[in-house]
Amino acid sequence: MRFFTHGRRWLFLTLFVIAVIAACTAMPGKRAQQAIQHSMVIFVADGLRPTSINATDTPTMNEIRERGVKFTNSHSLFPTFTTANASAIATGHYLGDTGDFSNTIQVSAPVKSAKNSVVPFLENNAVLQEVNKQFGANYLNEQTLLEAARKAGFSTAAVGKIGPVLIQDVTLQKGEPTIIFDDATGTPTEISLSSEVTQLLAKNSLPTATPSRGENGNHGDSKTPGTKVANTVQQQYFADVTTKAILPLFKQRQKPFVLVFWSRDPDGTQHNHGDSLNQLVPGINGPTVQAARQNVDKNLAQIRTALRDLGLEETTNIFLTADHGFSTISKESKTSYAATLSYPDVPKGFLPTGFLGIDIAHELKLSMFDPDQNNAPLNPSKGQTSRNSIIGKDPRKPDVIVAGNGGSDLLYLPNAANKKATAKKIVDMLLKQDYISGLFVDDSLGKIPGTLPLEAIALRGAARTPKPSILVNFRSFDTGCGNPTACGVEIADTNLQQGQGMHGSFSRADTYNTMAAIGPDFKQDYEDVAPVSNADVAPTLAKVLNLKLSPQGKLVGRVLSEALLSGPDNVQHKSFTLKSPSAANGLQTILKYQTVGKTRYFDVAGFPGRTLGL
Repeated sequence: MRFFTHGRRWLFLTLFVIAVIAACTAMPGKRAQQAIQHSMVIFVADGLRPTSINATDTPTMNEIRERGVKFTNSHSLFPTFTTANASAIATGHYLGDTGDFSNTIQVSAPVKSAKNSVVPFLENNAVLQEVNKQFGANYLNEQTLLEAARKAGFSTAAVGKIGPVLIQDVTLQKGEPTIIFDDATGTPTEISLSSEVTQLLAKNSLPTATPSRGENGNHGDSKTPGTKVANTVQQQYFADVTTKAILPLFKQRQKPFVLVFWSRDPDGTQHNHGDSLNQLVPGINGPTVQAARQNVDKNLAQIRTALRDLGLEETTNIFLTADHGFSTISKESKTSYAATLSYPDVPKGFLPTGFLGIDIAHELKLSMFDPDQNNAPLNPSKGQTSRNSIIGKDPRKPDVIVAGNGGSDLLYLPNAANKKATAKKIVDMLLKQDYISGLFVDDSLGKIPGTLPLEAIALRGAARTPKPSILVNFRSFDTGCGNPTACGVEIADTNLQQGQGMHGSFSRADTYNTMAAIGPDFKQDYEDVAPVSNADVAPTLAKVLNLKLSPQGKLVGRVLSEALLSGPDNVQHKSFTLKSPSAANGLQTILKYQTVGKTRYFDVAGFPGRTLGL
């Protein structure tokens, strides 16, 4: 009897020990499961320059940068445009894979929602959906982070600026669970809202239609200053939708989430501001742009407060980035044929919209047509201009297509009888222009002195969209304020005025973007001096959220392991300079870049003395 009692005690003790061991063994798995449940807010401050962040104007962003991870060696992808970098942020791929080479690109067929243009502007939902259909239901040819999260059972949403918002989940069709709010919400081209979301809007007295930009959308003209106000009303709506409807819904679902908030400010205000009409100073450093920075910081603060109030702060990371930097516009040239002509709304001697196309058509002695107006003929000598242009004898069989974008333009040679000879003739003419600083040519056109190949800047990959034949970078400089990237100026092919804002060039003012991170998976008080870029966002966040992306192309960013809690103290990086063969006049396209392993980060490129930072 004693033996039985003693044996039973040993049995109970043995079972207890086994249970304790089993529980201890299960704990790491439980911790891992909890780690998977972390959520992510990607906050994109469109066009925010890192030098403009400070404790007074932008205290929220400043706190994230100083208390979390501060990326001091950050990069936009070139061409430094919104949809291009939106494609990189969304997928983790360089532009040679995504095919989103700029805001305006050539596609395979006329786009009805873009007035039948073959070079549509991509910041439009209807255009994006049409272009998607042209290229296998996914013009990016890559899976986005938001799509991967959605398919893994996360709650997902993208809110803010039209174009880059839909790009975050570009294969999304109506009725699927990602929540989309942008400028088109409440219009015929909206991405439909579910009844669940519309009920929440009604409960919080929020309209189902996004308000317009109002006065902030006024860009003025050559005689009338543009806007003097930030985009406060529209962005307040987006912030309210996010904090009063979307985040509470995500909290209620009790699932991890990924939310992209794409702030139009300061970008929209920097483009349209009226602080410096036809003057380079103060340029984009005036009071209206300062108000725009304060506006975007206020929106981010509201989101952080909501996370805190909903009990989501401790389990949610915030990754702050900007798609590109920014510069002040110059429209001056002493060599351009286009600048010698007269136009209705262009100061005498200034470059008009579409000056690059005008100069090329003049050199090739070919006719011009406007692809955005059903290929209507253009006669620059009569003051006619267009943002994009088709050059040739027959607009249906163009020799050259010019996609005008801003600080850089794309040239396509779809039907030229002798593409190599045409490319060489165009390059020779451009090398004589004072507004040019760096040329990149499709590898198939051969090595042209003075130029570098597209492959050198990761623009040749698995893209489905047509590759540009020549990428033209415009000259940039600074106004001498003592902080070059804060006071950058660039020649820009745009209908905006000298003194307003633009981006797109290969200057360091445009490639230097804002990047920072804070949250449970990121280090605290850490300055990351290694090069990073927008192509690193998706791979890093996929790693954090335990999501798997399925790449098609090989031009991918890296996981920013050094910024993560479990990562190394630092990573090794190197700097390089690549120079083209000299042209007949001695000009060389020079590219400066850095590497971490096999990943490249592009700092600046252009002709010596003509690119800021080179």
